[in-house]
Amino acid sequence: MDGDMLLAVDIGNTHITLGVFNGEKLGPRWRMATLINRTSDEFGLQMLGLFHHSGLQKDDIQAVIIASVVPTLTSGLLKCFKKYLSLDALVVDAGVKTGVSIRCDDPRQVGADRVVDAAAVLALYGYPACIVDFGTATTFDAISDTGEYLGGAIAPGIEIAADALFDRAAKLPRVDIVRPPNVIGRNTQHAIQSGLLFGYVGLVQYMVECFRTELGSDMQVVGTGGLAETLSKETDIIDVVAPWLTLEGLRVVWSLNK
Repeated sequence: MDGDMLLAVDIGNTHITLGVFNGEKLGPRWRMATLINRTSDEFGLQMLGLFHHSGLQKDDIQAVIIASVVPTLTSGLLKCFKKYLSLDALVVDAGVKTGVSIRCDDPRQVGADRVVDAAAVLALYGYPACIVDFGTATTFDAISDTGEYLGGAIAPGIEIAADALFDRAAKLPRVDIVRPPNVIGRNTQHAIQSGLLFGYVGLVQYMVECFRTELGSDMQVVGTGGLAETLSKETDIIDVVAPWLTLEGLRVVWSLNK
C-alpha cells in the first residue's frame, strides 16, 4: 500500500474495530474485544502485531481518527497512538465537522458511532435512509429526504438477548447465532437459535416498515455491524449490507477536517 494512510478506529461496547485507508480505499481491517482493563501498551503492541501481519509499518500511518462510545477507553487509546505512532488522533465529538445536521431534542446524546454512520450514508448511499446497526444494541437511525439526522430507535442487541437467556434461565445453553435447520426447533439449541435469529428478523422488518411510513416509500435500508450479513440473508428488506460502514464514515469525517 502506498500513499498517506488513515487509521480509523471505532470503539464500541463489545468490539474495537480498526481499518486502514489508502486514500478512499479500505484496506486491512480488524475487530478485537473491548477490554476495559487493557492498558495502552497492551493495545499498542497488539496493534503493531496486526500491522506486521498485514505488511504494514507503523510509519505508514499518517493520521488517526476515533469514534468512541466508551469514554474510559478513549484517553488510553489516545496515549497509545501518541506513543506508538507519534500521532495525535482526532476524536469525533462536539466541534468536529461531520457533515451531518442533527435534528434531535439534544444532539449531544447521539452517539459518535451513529453520527459517523449517518455521515457515511449521506456521502455514499443517499437518502432518505434507515440505518440498521447490529451491534451491542440493535439501532435504527433515520435520515430524512433532506439529509437530516432525525433520531431513531434502540433495541437490545441479539447477542445481549442470547446472553440474557443463558444468564437468567438455568437450563438454557449458550448458543452461536447461526441459522438453525428449521424455524421449529427440534431441540433446545435450535429452538433458541430460531427465536433469536428469526425473532430479530421480524423485529427489523417491522421497525423498518414503521420508519418507511414516516420517511417515505423511497427510503433505502443500510445494514451494518457484525451480524448484518447473517441477518440480511433471512430478509430482502435490507438494500445495502455495509459491515464496515462506521469506518467508512470515519474516513468521510476525516476528509472534512483535514
